[in-house]
Amino acid sequence: MSQFGAPCGRTCSRSPRSRTLRSVATLTSAVLAVTVLAGCSSDGADEAPAAAQDNAPAARDKVADGGTLRWAVDALPTTLNSFQADADGTTARIAGAVLPSLYTLDGRGRPQLNPDYLESAQVVETEPKQVVLYKLHQQAVWSDGREIGAPDFVAQWRALSGRDTAYWTARNSGYERIEKIERGKNDLEVRVTFSKPYADWQSLFTPLYPKQVMGSPNSFNDGARTTLKATAGPFLLKTIDRKSGDVTLARNPRWWGQSAKLDSLVLKAVPRADRATALAAGKLDLAEIDRSTAERIALALKDARAGRNGAQAALAHGPGSAITPSKALKSWALAHGSDEEKAEEVQAARQKNQKAVTRYANEQDALAGFVVRKSLEPAYTQLSLNGESGALADERVRRAVARAIDRQELAESVLKPLGLPATPPGSHLALAGQAAYADSSDALGDQDTKEARALLADAGWVPGGAVKKPAGAKDGTEAGSEAEKGKKESKESKENKEKEKGQSGAKADGSSTDARKKADTASDEGLYIVGDDKPGAPRALPAPVIGAAGPENGTNILSAAPTAARQSAALLARAEALDTGTGPGRAAHSVTKPDREVAGAYAPLGTAAPVTAPEAAQVLGKDGKALSLRFVLPSGPGSESLRAVGDRIIRMLDAVGIRTQVTKVADDSFFKDHVAAGDYDLALYSWPASAFPATDARPIFAKPEPASDGSLLVEQNYSRVGTDRIDQLFDQAAGTLDEEEARDLVRQADARIWAAAGSIPLYQRPQLVAAKAEIVNAGAWGLASPRYEDIGFKKPESSNGAERNR
Repeated sequence: MSQFGAPCGRTCSRSPRSRTLRSVATLTSAVLAVTVLAGCSSDGADEAPAAAQDNAPAARDKVADGGTLRWAVDALPTTLNSFQADADGTTARIAGAVLPSLYTLDGRGRPQLNPDYLESAQVVETEPKQVVLYKLHQQAVWSDGREIGAPDFVAQWRALSGRDTAYWTARNSGYERIEKIERGKNDLEVRVTFSKPYADWQSLFTPLYPKQVMGSPNSFNDGARTTLKATAGPFLLKTIDRKSGDVTLARNPRWWGQSAKLDSLVLKAVPRADRATALAAGKLDLAEIDRSTAERIALALKDARAGRNGAQAALAHGPGSAITPSKALKSWALAHGSDEEKAEEVQAARQKNQKAVTRYANEQDALAGFVVRKSLEPAYTQLSLNGESGALADERVRRAVARAIDRQELAESVLKPLGLPATPPGSHLALAGQAAYADSSDALGDQDTKEARALLADAGWVPGGAVKKPAGAKDGTEAGSEAEKGKKESKESKENKEKEKGQSGAKADGSSTDARKKADTASDEGLYIVGDDKPGAPRALPAPVIGAAGPENGTNILSAAPTAARQSAALLARAEALDTGTGPGRAAHSVTKPDREVAGAYAPLGTAAPVTAPEAAQVLGKDGKALSLRFVLPSGPGSESLRAVGDRIIRMLDAVGIRTQVTKVADDSFFKDHVAAGDYDLALYSWPASAFPATDARPIFAKPEPASDGSLLVEQNYSRVGTDRIDQLFDQAAGTLDEEEARDLVRQADARIWAAAGSIPLYQRPQLVAAKAEIVNAGAWGLASPRYEDIGFKKPESSNGAERNR
């Protein structure tokens, strides 16, 4: 499991995809990558995170005992089993509070041994095979009183090794390398022997489930979806109330570590769009929020400091801010005028507006009791370039796109208004502060319009190329077919006759005018209305591979084996949840009809945007075809930031002559029907970072491989760009027990990923958390794992400054 939340695809299976990937491992890129690696960047271990934690740290003696904290989650968990494909962020949060984590992450995103469960864990043998010896905490017990021990390790290994397909597992990487697990010298020792070396062994057995969950396929597949037979954390799973949308965790009386400060922790399912209202209504104490809610809280605090109440704030920047004295006077006159029908209408509008003003005023008064804690998430947003076919199959075009983009400007547009550091990530595989981090972006280069144009020209994309036919092609069509030419001429002749007929005479009944109006109206015939398709009903596990037939060529995406499908779905769902909020267990934003006022909302299926004759002479083209890339973006209310970034990217590409067709699709189809299916040229989405990149990142950048049936196996590499050398470097990094060597291999792999230009990291995602001012040890944790037992309310101070208990 990803140390940052939901499953992040630590998988060895490959999910098949259709279409054939052209080779992109050119000699030029190989030479460039090696040159860059010769002067690799500084050691990331010495670098601080891009942004520090902001969680109001307080010593435990400053935290009051007792109380209930209500913490917002996106949805109730669909499963309590973190190793299933539909596990989500709520699953991970519950697991972190009630189950053993043998390793947690510190403020730099580095794994640290958890002394609540382990006295020690180390590699004790390397020859003939790697052996790791775990020494468990002497008091570590499950909630039923049974000691945590070797039987639990064995059960989890057997369930996740991939050998028994009856287990519906989402991943097995690392577990499949284990050869055997034995009891050590006593019940508190567990010896794990690996069949081949595994560098990321610290990623295993977190979270650790009891053997009652892992011991049989039935308990794993079905039993652990709704309940946990035993737990072992500072909190217990008390109740899941699906009617109220609450999960209640209670203090664990058997917990042997430092006792939880809170009596209970309630996870409340509240959609992001409703959180400002829920916070103001006193229903939440802690919640991740969007930028608009953060701005409202900032305004509330500013108004409170200035001595303005909510009513004054509503008139200054709320619903009443647009009411000028003249508008108010006119409204009053109409409301009391002689036109009774109009007066009734205006009175209703005035009442509605007054209610809105009152509601906003009350909410602003309440929001002044919160603060916004902010850091950067352990995830980054990237621009993905689909290198499977079309113009982007040429590495020079991908590099040109990358060189056209000003990553610094994009990062600043998202992060600077929030007061967060806006340095673009220099790595695909680690974030600043993590041990494996090094800035390898020089393998691709910074923004350079001149260089971008030169790369496009070298690839044959030149001004006027959209009107030039390829050598040897006959007039009329690229293929030079006389039959097709005849059809075209016949059609043009017919259209000219119709036009002449319309100009020479019109019928008295005005039908010619109607015809002209109809001609001026865009037709939906032959167009794919994005977002108009209805999302399908949820399917029971085992889930098929996520994907759909490519609409442009009708090719089919083959279904993977159930295990591979679940593994592919797990990482996809995690990425989907980051940007659209529609991961497993979330209510999708259904878009029944796109916005007609948004350019590109209606996109012709498989066709380029029209180019007029004068414009065609300037547009970059090749062999009579304009250079136009299909940019797919999610259309839901949770994706405004992505769309704003997309608009900036479009302008940057336009500056070098690259045209774009924007297609906005429903959130619930963005990943499965477009990104995963390869139905896009450009797409924006986010990846979670990992403390174990050699294992977790490999399927994201693995070279796609052709299957015997002609399909393409892409794992989670949705850009379809990769090389054999990158795969080798990942394998070597995962197989060495020398930490320095492993980090160096990961950095080498990252430099080659940059050079291949399949994906361009743009910015680390902002993390905004609203918290009551008195809440301590909670908020924006950044790269670190939460320490649940320390979360609580600050002890209030007495009048003489001495603290008293809550």
